[in-house]
Amino acid sequence: MIKKWELLDSRTDKDYKIFKINAVQATSPRTSGVGEFYTIETNDWVNIIPVTENREVVMIRQYRHGSKEITLEIPGGLVEEGHPEKAALRELLEETGYTGEYAECIGAVNPNPAIFNNLCYTYLVENARKTSAKNLDPDEDIEVILMPISEIPSLIERGMINHALVIVAFHYYFLKKGCS
Repeated sequence: MIKKWELLDSRTDKDYKIFKINAVQATSPRTSGVGEFYTIETNDWVNIIPVTENREVVMIRQYRHGSKEITLEIPGGLVEEGHPEKAALRELLEETGYTGEYAECIGAVNPNPAIFNNLCYTYLVENARKTSAKNLDPDEDIEVILMPISEIPSLIERGMINHALVIVAFHYYFLKKGCS
């Protein structure tokens, strides 16, 4: 039977402001050997699926430095402080200029338990509507696109949406709402 490893030491190896790299030493319960591992410590994240009254998803296109590609995604970001729901509504407004009356949490996942300590929450905002201009951070460049919800499965299948956490968010959506 698998057992938890005994933590011997954990120290910050490098602090990058929005995340820290930690060096962790732990003892294997199976071999009693000591291993060193590196983990990423960061705040939780949020993804938002904003759906208009016309059943269109408010999506964003932006350049991603990791993949060096322009991606099709949903709004999202870091939970800087407070409850994830507040962060979801804040990110939606800042990145798109859209708001909604209520954000419903429809799921949460650990982005990669091998190295991350956080969760990514998915919120659904129905009847989203444009209420203001975008308010982007200096390092953001975002294009807002309205996409019929019925086209999302095809966009995923064709690789047009390939961000893993966005695909998981839509998985939660379709589990909740069905594929229609």
